[in-house]
Amino acid sequence: MSTRLMPVSLSLDMEKHPLLEALSPLQDVLGIEILDKEETSASDVPLLWEGEVVGGLRRPNLNGVLNRLISAVESEMELKIKDMNRVQKQQAVAILNKWGAFNLRKSVESVAEALEVSRFTVYNYLERSGND
Repeated sequence: MSTRLMPVSLSLDMEKHPLLEALSPLQDVLGIEILDKEETSASDVPLLWEGEVVGGLRRPNLNGVLNRLISAVESEMELKIKDMNRVQKQQAVAILNKWGAFNLRKSVESVAEALEVSRFTVYNYLERSGND
C-alpha cells in the first residue's frame, strides 16, 4: 500500500502590520529603517500600536542626508535643479535652510556645487531668505 504525501500549505502571516506599512514611505525620504518587531534592538525607537510594540524605527544613517534633502526640494518644487532659474534657486536655498540643511558640515559648499553657483551666492541667498 503506497502512502501518498500531500503537500502541506503553511499559511504564515507574511503581511506587515498596518502601522509598519503606513510608515514605509518615510524610509527613503528620511533615511530611516522600519523594522519588524523581531528585528528591533534596544537602540531602536519602538513603534506602538494599541499599547503593543509592533515594530521599530532605526535612526537614519546621516550619510547622504544632504543629497536626500536636495532631492526632496526638487520634488517639492516639481523641478530639477539643473532647470531652475535664479529665483527658483533662491527658493530652493530657503527651503533647505528651513529644513536645517545648513547645519550640516560643508553643506554650503555642497549646495553651491549642486546649484552650480558659488558659495558666496548661496550665502547671499541665505541672507536674502532671512530678510523675507
